[in-house]
Amino acid sequence: MQGHDLPEQLTAFLARNERELIGFRRDLHMHPELAFAEHRTTGRIAERLRAAGLQPKILPVGTGLVCDIGSGPGPVVALRADIDALPLTDEKDGTPYRSTVPGVAHACGHDVHTTVLLAAGLFLAQQERAGALPGRVRLLFQPAEELPGGAVEVVKAGAMEGVDRVFALHCDPRLPVGKVGLRSGGITAACDQLLVRLSGPGGHTARPHLTADLVYALGKIVTELPAALSRLVDPRAGFSLVWGRVSAGSAPNVVPDDAVAEGTVRCLDDEAWHEAPDIVKGLVESVASVYGARPEVTYRRGVPPTINEATSIEIMREATARALGQEAVASTSQSLGGEDFAWYLEHAPGALARLGTHSPDRDGPMLDLHRGTFDADERAIGIGTRFAATTALTALWEASRPGERVDSEAMA
Repeated sequence: MQGHDLPEQLTAFLARNERELIGFRRDLHMHPELAFAEHRTTGRIAERLRAAGLQPKILPVGTGLVCDIGSGPGPVVALRADIDALPLTDEKDGTPYRSTVPGVAHACGHDVHTTVLLAAGLFLAQQERAGALPGRVRLLFQPAEELPGGAVEVVKAGAMEGVDRVFALHCDPRLPVGKVGLRSGGITAACDQLLVRLSGPGGHTARPHLTADLVYALGKIVTELPAALSRLVDPRAGFSLVWGRVSAGSAPNVVPDDAVAEGTVRCLDDEAWHEAPDIVKGLVESVASVYGARPEVTYRRGVPPTINEATSIEIMREATARALGQEAVASTSQSLGGEDFAWYLEHAPGALARLGTHSPDRDGPMLDLHRGTFDADERAIGIGTRFAATTALTALWEASRPGERVDSEAMA
C-alpha cells in the first residue's frame, strides 16, 4: 500500500518542527496585515520556503505567493491558505503574542491556515526529495480573502492552470481541536452587497401628495423585498436579504429628495446566485414605481457559494481517517458566511474542510471568529498539517491510479 508509513513520517516531522511552527504562527499573529498589504507576511513565508530549497513566486499584485513542489509529469494538486487579517482590535489581554498593530488582528485564524500550509509544504518537499511525491503540489498563499478579491488575483496570475484538484481548510471554533469537519455539497454561501438609492421631488410633509414620499417608498422596499424574494426563489436555495443601513432625511417636517438602503444578499445555491441581481433589481423597480420614486440599484458581486465536490470530500475523508483516525472525521453544517475559495472551484474540482480549534478542556467561552477575543488551540497546527499533507498525497495517489478507488478502511 502506498505511503503505509506516512503517519509515522508526519509524527517525526512534527516532533522536529512543531515548536518552530508555533513560533511562526505567533509571529504572524503579532504582526497582522490587511488585504493586499501583507508584505511582511509574504516575505516571511517566502523566506522559509527558500530556506527549504523551494522557489516561491510572489503574485503580480505584490502580496501572496505561489510555490510548486515537484516538477515532473503527473497530476497537480493545489492547497490554499489565506494570509490576511481583519480590521479589528486584538482584545486578548495577557496573551504574549497579542497583535502589535493597532486596530488589526488575526481574528479569523488565517495565521493558522498559513502556518499549516507552510508546514504541509515543507513536509511534502521532504517527500519529493525522497522520490515519494507522485505528481506536483502547488501551494497557494492567497492575499485578501476578507476583502474579498485575492482568489481572483491568484487565478488571474495563472495559478490554477493545470490543477486537477484544489483543497483548503478553515478554522472552526465550534469544533473541538482534533476534529475535521466535512460536508459534501454547499458549505458556505454567496455573499453580495446591495445598495438601493431612491430620488424624487421632496417637499413639506404637510403636502406629501406633491412629493415622491421617499421615506415611505424606502420603507416598503426594505420590508417587502425579503418577503417577495422568499416567493420568487426556491426556498432550498437559502436566499437571504438583510439590511444593514437605512438613511433618509434630516428634519421631521421635510420629505427628502434622496434615500438610501444597504444590505447583503446571501445564497447557498449557485443557480439562484446567478439569477439574484436581475430578480432584486426588478423587485426594487416595481415597488419604487408605485410611489413615483426613481431607483438606482447597485448590486456588487462578492463571492459565489462554495460547493464541495463529492469525490474531493471522499479524498478528504480518507485522508483524515488515515492521518488522524476515523474518530477525527466530523460532519459540519452549511454556513451563510462567504468564502472566496469558491472562485477556485470554477477552475477545478475541490473541497473546503473545517479545522477544529476549540479547547474543550479549557475554561471560558468559545472564542468565535471575527471577534477581538478569538484565538486557536495551537494543537490545531499539527492536526491541520497532518490533514493537509495527507489530503494532497491521497489526491495524487488517486489521480495516478485511474479507475481505482482507495480502500478507505485500509487507510484508516
